[in-house]
Amino acid sequence: MMKIRFLGAHNIESSNYGMMSLLLDETIAFDAGCITSKLTLEQQMHLKGVLLTHQHYDHTRDIPSLVMNCFLNNCRIDFYCSQIVRDVLVQHYFNGEIHFQILNNPSVHFNIVEAQQPFNILEYKITPVTMKHAVPTQGYYVQHHRHSFLYTGDTGPGLSECWPFVAPNLLIVEVTFPNRFDVPSRQKGHLTPYLLQQELCLFHSIHGYFPKVVPVHMNPLFEKEIANELASIANILPCEIISAYEGMEIST
Repeated sequence: MMKIRFLGAHNIESSNYGMMSLLLDETIAFDAGCITSKLTLEQQMHLKGVLLTHQHYDHTRDIPSLVMNCFLNNCRIDFYCSQIVRDVLVQHYFNGEIHFQILNNPSVHFNIVEAQQPFNILEYKITPVTMKHAVPTQGYYVQHHRHSFLYTGDTGPGLSECWPFVAPNLLIVEVTFPNRFDVPSRQKGHLTPYLLQQELCLFHSIHGYFPKVVPVHMNPLFEKEIANELASIANILPCEIISAYEGMEIST
């Protein structure tokens, strides 16, 4: 059994919304949109790894403050990401202009991971999976005994290209805009409820079942509209779809 806590489930931040960040069994974080604003210092120091899907701000915003907290507490933080993400972070976040340089800093270690190349953190087997987005993006397929989930990060149409390689019990997938934003969603590499429905139908054609689906990365301005469209899809397929919110916990 794995427990996932949603620290942030949206693409913007306000007093009641947080940018993307998930926490697995209180030890492994996925994306860092609001890690330091949602976790105590003790919880941050307890992290065994932070897995980054891509470099966009709403997925990486709290990395500098997390690094500073680890540095000041003589603690090491391990990031797992692609080479591209590592290089962008070093160049723009840690270039010595706003935040200190981190090359050769013992408080920070970047583990470069590649698509379809599994690695282990503690007892979890984790496989990076290529996603369809405006910049190179890797989702993560996590397996622990008989339980599994796929966190996509940001993705657009074409998510189904990974279905032959993954069979999760739980799909944590971005749905940023309602259906009326079909064209810009396709152009920017995001999903709408209808586009998600197409990807789920292809999943079912390969695996013969629907995973439990938890949409994330919703734009709060359209969240009610997205929720209504997702409810219609859940009835049509049929499929269990539960939209994430800040503080929500789910097990798989």
